[in-house]
Amino acid sequence: MTTGLIDRPTEAPVPRAKPSAAKAWLKAIELTSRIEAAPRRLFADIVEEWAVRQGDFPALVSDAETFTYGALAGRVNRFARWALAAGIKKGDTISLMMPTRPDYVAAWLGISRVGGAVALINTRLVGQSLAHCVNVADADHIIVAAELTEAFEAAQPLLAHAPKVWTDAALGAALAGLDGSPLSPGERRDITINDRALLIYTSGTTGLPKAASISHRRILNWGGWFAGLTDARSDDRLYNCLPVYHSVGGVVAPCSMLFAGASMALAERFSATHFWSDLVRLDCTLFQYIGELCRYLLKAPSSEFETKHRLRLACGNGLRGDIWEEFQARFAIPRILEFYAATEGNFSLYNVEGRVGAIGRIPSLLAHRFPAAIVKVEPESGASLRDADGLCIGCARGEVGEAIGRIGTADEGGGRFEGYTDRCETEKKILRDVFAKGDAWFRTGDMMRLDEQGFFHFVDRVGDSFRWKGENVATSEVNDAIREYEGVLDATTYGVEVPGTDGRAGMSAIVTREDFDFKAFADHLARRLPSYAHPLFIRVCAKLDATETFKQKKQLLMREGFDLAVVGEPLYLKDPQSGAYIQLDAEMFERIASGVMRL
Repeated sequence: MTTGLIDRPTEAPVPRAKPSAAKAWLKAIELTSRIEAAPRRLFADIVEEWAVRQGDFPALVSDAETFTYGALAGRVNRFARWALAAGIKKGDTISLMMPTRPDYVAAWLGISRVGGAVALINTRLVGQSLAHCVNVADADHIIVAAELTEAFEAAQPLLAHAPKVWTDAALGAALAGLDGSPLSPGERRDITINDRALLIYTSGTTGLPKAASISHRRILNWGGWFAGLTDARSDDRLYNCLPVYHSVGGVVAPCSMLFAGASMALAERFSATHFWSDLVRLDCTLFQYIGELCRYLLKAPSSEFETKHRLRLACGNGLRGDIWEEFQARFAIPRILEFYAATEGNFSLYNVEGRVGAIGRIPSLLAHRFPAAIVKVEPESGASLRDADGLCIGCARGEVGEAIGRIGTADEGGGRFEGYTDRCETEKKILRDVFAKGDAWFRTGDMMRLDEQGFFHFVDRVGDSFRWKGENVATSEVNDAIREYEGVLDATTYGVEVPGTDGRAGMSAIVTREDFDFKAFADHLARRLPSYAHPLFIRVCAKLDATETFKQKKQLLMREGFDLAVVGEPLYLKDPQSGAYIQLDAEMFERIASGVMRL
């Protein structure tokens, strides 16, 4: 390990032509087809192989610390030996609470190499949300970085049991005394691509975050597919400012580069102000995005660096058609690779052709191995619609429905669904008797449509979940937190569209006591929920309507949103500067609707 930055080779990169869609697919297929043939070759082995070939070449780069391939391989082996010394057995879970830095990747690679499953804890969680994720992991050990100790200690009273806590100081001392050389056969244990490597949390369509099981096979496939489709090579460097506790920022981004012997530059967080200067300073050829990041960059003032880069590709998900061409033109990005995937999903879509507004397609040569479909669902409940034989009804081209993927293996004509730690939650994501009695398909929870050329287009989320600031937010979790506040008698939470933004912002309609205090309410939410889950809008109602089975009616509330012209009740906005809830007036509404006020 070194501190500071390692310079890239001084030779000018060889210009390369944009690969054809067919060549990109074939390269990805070639890289991933080797995985099943070597079931004991894990991703840590790929890192070690590159360390032998180019040990002094930069692998993971940041302002705080940088690992060459040799240093990364050594750090991975030290974490592996730490896990062995700590008595971690095959299948045991270790929770990881660490901010964005290269050591994060080394930690999960090393621990999983000897059979531990690493639960990647969202570092923005607090209180009950944090305790829930730690409890779900059921880990006997947790690594907690110094800057996250306070948040963890505040959640400790809510834990089901007390895991052994490894602080930076304790872990650092333990690692310093361990050897970084390659593991011996005896140390390797019998770990295969079938074994669980990670737990990554996703809110899904309802409820608190669920822990999705991620096998070594899945990690290798993610790395291989993206290395192939991005045409990654050793002279590439990818700029990644996404959270490392999510699948894209923490696994897809680093593994796509490490698979190809390339480099990843890791930023602690996204900054619209420093994005382009950092990207140029770090000499990156690619960057990883989510749609909202692209909108922030477009709204930011011009930077002298925004076209001085040597980018060849931007790769990500959520870039909507209304800003695609403007984004690509303003920042002189030669190629955009938009994709669709879910952390726990069993199929992915890649827009290799760069079709504006589409999230991807499944090419004909893979359609029989990874079948996906769109089926009709009931708009409000999300329940699948069935024909007279009890089977699902497929959507015609252009019709909107829920996207699903057949469960199985590639040879059987399906994709693997590895599920969650909770079997009941796993079963909820499986749709049975879809097109034939006995078949099973994975429910994405996403509404899509298929165009005439076979490209999928994202439309919306199914059910009670919305996406804001790059995070999936479960309305039930937010609503539970709101109802806990003593000044709230009843509440319902939903997502509403905000002009000029991606996803939906949180909005809650509440019935309050006469002595309701907005400041105390905001303080309660700060203790109870991560900031991105706080409702941006509050509607104070006299009562809330419910069905005869006591299910809240949200559809009318969602349609009315925060439009003062149609809502006859007081509306409040969470002020972007102060964080306090202030009454929404016509002037503020107009500024939001016109995009002047950024939320």
